[in-house]
Amino acid sequence: MNVSRTRFPSMMLILIILVAALMGCAVGPDYAPPEKPSEMDYWQEAMEAGIVPSEANVSQWWRHLQDPLLDGLVERALSGNLDLDQARSRVREARAQRGIAGAQRFPTLDVSGASAVEKRGDAPSDELYSAGFDAAWELDFFGRVQRSVEASSADMEARIENLRSVQVTLLSEVALNYVEVRSFQGRLSFAEANVELQQETLDIVQARFDAELANRLDLRQAESNLAATRAKIPPLKTGLQHAMNRLSVLIGEKPGEVNVMLAQSEPVPVAPAEIAIGIPADLMRRRPDIRQAERELAAQTARVGVAVAELYPRFQLTGSLSFSATDTTNLFTALSRALSVGPSFKWNIFNAGSVRNNIEVQNERQQQALLVYEKSVLTALKDVENAIVAYARELDRREELKKAVAASLEAVDMASELYRGGLRDFNYVLDTQRTLFIQQDNLATSDAEVTSNLIRLYKAIGGGWDAPAL
Repeated sequence: MNVSRTRFPSMMLILIILVAALMGCAVGPDYAPPEKPSEMDYWQEAMEAGIVPSEANVSQWWRHLQDPLLDGLVERALSGNLDLDQARSRVREARAQRGIAGAQRFPTLDVSGASAVEKRGDAPSDELYSAGFDAAWELDFFGRVQRSVEASSADMEARIENLRSVQVTLLSEVALNYVEVRSFQGRLSFAEANVELQQETLDIVQARFDAELANRLDLRQAESNLAATRAKIPPLKTGLQHAMNRLSVLIGEKPGEVNVMLAQSEPVPVAPAEIAIGIPADLMRRRPDIRQAERELAAQTARVGVAVAELYPRFQLTGSLSFSATDTTNLFTALSRALSVGPSFKWNIFNAGSVRNNIEVQNERQQQALLVYEKSVLTALKDVENAIVAYARELDRREELKKAVAASLEAVDMASELYRGGLRDFNYVLDTQRTLFIQQDNLATSDAEVTSNLIRLYKAIGGGWDAPAL
């Protein structure tokens, strides 16, 4: 009996040493990150309009616009947006899934107990009590558990990158809608100013008509022009309210919540003089969607290993300690005890076709994940190149519109003077006023588009996720 007690720990020690030696063996491919694409050191589009390829500090890019109200909206969105809360929940879920996978590395222990009464015919009833402990430990000789943990860890990291991607999109949407609010307010100001101008013109025409210096056609044209301009205002007010409502939802509030905050008309935030965007290679570490695709590729590579491990047997060390007795006083005595310890294995030896086909499935999914990653890189490059072009060209357009507005203002004054002097008919006044309104509206839209394109550029280079999100 003493010999048995001595040998049992020794055998267990030998087994543990053997397991430790074999646990490092994991079948399937080891993950290696994809190589960086070539020509990632410079942008194809020429750097202009203040854009420079120096290192970018875009973790809080919205602060470059120097608008305290926008800063406040961003902070409220980071704490209250429901899409961001969902993404955080998915991270917590993935972290729990990783914990489930990691638990497979350790032994399991179950405790059981029961009592029963048995009676046969007229014989006295028998009582039986039992209790036991069952333990099991999968010996991960071929790395199935290890690869499962690798996959779960990469899945969790992909969820974190997804959270960052949601945040990047959210902050750009907050800023874009804020700019849209300011744009509608500016366009409304121009529309209302043109209504005043055209009302003054109508008053002049009415006075000239009453003095029989103008005909009824001039009067009706002036009335028509004024009404048409007034008709532009309701859609602008509708667009303004829609943008405000979108902002309210983005910060996690009911529609109308920001109305008072943004009631005062303010100009569109102005872009900084210099915009640092880094180089294409920086996108690999900064764009959350690229980082997410890379982590999903890592997870799928690990799943190939899980599938390959199914070709090999699973070994398990099991043990049980049980007690049974007809009364509770003798339940935990030596005579009621039973102990068993031993290895077991399970091998899908007759399912090789299914296992090998599953390996092929996982390999193809790995290839698909690689293609998704490569496409995400190309898409990111395209997004930045397009954003650079859009920003620079809109700046050019805005400069021309400024000239057009200045010329239109002068033309309106000249046409009005010529009309009063009887040197031009009223059509010249109408044409110049219509042109002025169109050019002012275009300029207000372009002001907003310049800043919006800058916001899209910041989004394209992956700005905004270094701010607290987890």
